[in-house]
Amino acid sequence: MRTDRRGVLRAGTVAVAGLAAGVGLLPGPRASAEGLRAAPETAPGSTVGPVGTPALALARLEAGNAAWVAGRVVHPDSSAARRRDVATHQEPFAVVFTCIDSRVPPELVFDQGLGDLMVIRTAAHTADGLVTGSLEYGPAELGAKLLVVMGHQRCGAVTAAVRSFRTGERLPGHLADIGQDLRGPYEEARRTAPAEALVDAVIRAQTRQTVARLRRDALLRPLVEAGKLEVVGGYYSLDTGEVTFGR
Repeated sequence: MRTDRRGVLRAGTVAVAGLAAGVGLLPGPRASAEGLRAAPETAPGSTVGPVGTPALALARLEAGNAAWVAGRVVHPDSSAARRRDVATHQEPFAVVFTCIDSRVPPELVFDQGLGDLMVIRTAAHTADGLVTGSLEYGPAELGAKLLVVMGHQRCGAVTAAVRSFRTGERLPGHLADIGQDLRGPYEEARRTAPAEALVDAVIRAQTRQTVARLRRDALLRPLVEAGKLEVVGGYYSLDTGEVTFGR
């Protein structure tokens, strides 16, 4: 009897898909309800459509991060066609302000591509006038809908600053400037956080205080009040790859 090769292939595909769903490689109904990406039907490098509101911008970052955590990234907006399309203009939908840590690359963490994000990075996401101007540029000049301030687990700059504050030993060179910028978050955190959790508490306080300052910024505040921009804090887990957002 001749075997129907196409039928066997179809059956094998169904079986593999069923196994993948059983072990969590493909999302079930709950994942879809939470706005996570379905099993990628979009080829790597394909272009994703425009993002018109802060809520949609945040949802796209959440979906991209879910793909990163699950190990099913699709690498959107990374094709040669995309490169040609954005060669003469840019319309990033979000700005991400985060640490210089080599383990926290926003384009990977959020599974985004060329022209999607404007990224500003400093040690422990500390900011001066030049950095703030860079953060203003995306929303005020290019229409970015979302500004994310993202701290991360086990931040080395914060760890060094906390050690300096507790021992009284000055940080060398311009690292002392970074430490000085973290003094306010440190004073907030030390009032309630136990010693073993102080570094993490400072990271989170630094994020909260930065978000609050940016929401009051002269260029950004009118955009926030008009609903054209949202400024949110985030926290990246080095252990899991997950970003948790605070509205």
